[in-house]
Amino acid sequence: MTPGEPSQGALVLAATPIGDARDASPRLVAELASADVVAAEDTRRLRRLVERLGVSVGGEVVSYHEHNEASRTEELAARIAEGARVVVVTDAGMPSVSDPGYRLVRACVEQDLRVTCVPGPSAVLMSLAVSGLPVDRFCFEGFLPRKAGERERALSALAEEPRTMVFFEAPHRLSVTLSAMAGVFGEERPAAVCRELTKTYEEVRRGGLAELAAWAEPGVKGEITVVVAGRSATAGEVDIADVVPQVLERTAAGERLKDVTRDLAARTGLSAKALYDAAVAAR
Repeated sequence: MTPGEPSQGALVLAATPIGDARDASPRLVAELASADVVAAEDTRRLRRLVERLGVSVGGEVVSYHEHNEASRTEELAARIAEGARVVVVTDAGMPSVSDPGYRLVRACVEQDLRVTCVPGPSAVLMSLAVSGLPVDRFCFEGFLPRKAGERERALSALAEEPRTMVFFEAPHRLSVTLSAMAGVFGEERPAAVCRELTKTYEEVRRGGLAELAAWAEPGVKGEITVVVAGRSATAGEVDIADVVPQVLERTAAGERLKDVTRDLAARTGLSAKALYDAAVAAR
């Protein structure tokens, strides 16, 4: 590259499968094969992935994880400025979404270097799609603090959040987290626990937070995403009698009563059980 010539390098954030290798896009395969540098959260996982995809990484492979992200960011940004195409991959899903990548994006933005991505699998979006909860507005909260006091404060700050919320959680902390959520958001607050998405033992459990906490108490395994309905801006102001006709209209059209009452409870802030009982009484 001659002095004064703009860099032809680029940072490529490449989404990788969250479970099923068949979800890998042709673009991901092409980027891995042609990259000058592949920065991987776990180089061993990258090796297993490329073996399953039947692709050879032609460029240099370096580690890029939470413990070396701060120190390696400057090095990778310098390579991009020199014209290298650097592909960042994490263990699963989109880099920088609760994973390494954000610092490097910021460094490239500050230096006016090109940043692009290979879109693909996302546990956040998939869990929203299958949760059965409102998806018109949502927020991603990542992992909650491990310490009880800090977790309680974080949840209390979200008590009035009207949008559907998405969380990641470790399986061994799931029951405790759901119980804490029930204490702050209410035991009946609709939620969904999405486990092992796209994998052999994929499972989605839907219900109130207290119900889900009891289900998880014996222990669960796998990668976990929790989706929780937001608090309606009109919660506490809606008369259950005004909502029952909507329930009856939708069930008359063929929808399941349980599904309808959960949906309308999430939208209005009413108790799903109370709405269910009122609808049954009104039939």
